[in-house]
Amino acid sequence: MKVRIYYHHTDCGGVVYYAEYLKFLEEARTLFLEERGIFLKELIKKGIQFVVIHQEITYKAPAFYGDILEIKTDLSKLTRVKIEFEYEIRNQNRELISLAKTTLACVDSKLNPLPIPEEICSLLSAQK
Repeated sequence: MKVRIYYHHTDCGGVVYYAEYLKFLEEARTLFLEERGIFLKELIKKGIQFVVIHQEITYKAPAFYGDILEIKTDLSKLTRVKIEFEYEIRNQNRELISLAKTTLACVDSKLNPLPIPEEICSLLSAQK
């Protein structure tokens, strides 16, 4: 997934504000799932949600207004109730900007743990 950096993504120092990366990761993760036929909006209607339970991000270099970032998203781990994603963010010059990892837990509409439905596991495993 590619992201163009606009002025509103930057902080007073002229670099991408650190929290913006979390938004980019969510967008990349959502696109990753949709490309595999998994639509979060449809899951929510069925009482199935994925919530972030752990987030890691390491900033290697700054990104600036006008940069084009490419976010590579991979499924790194799939268990009965958790999904783990790893990301690599590079700029238009292929310079490594950031490495990240997100762990999601599957829950019901009352936020109780829920086994990931087999259909979702199959779609994710087929693409791994």
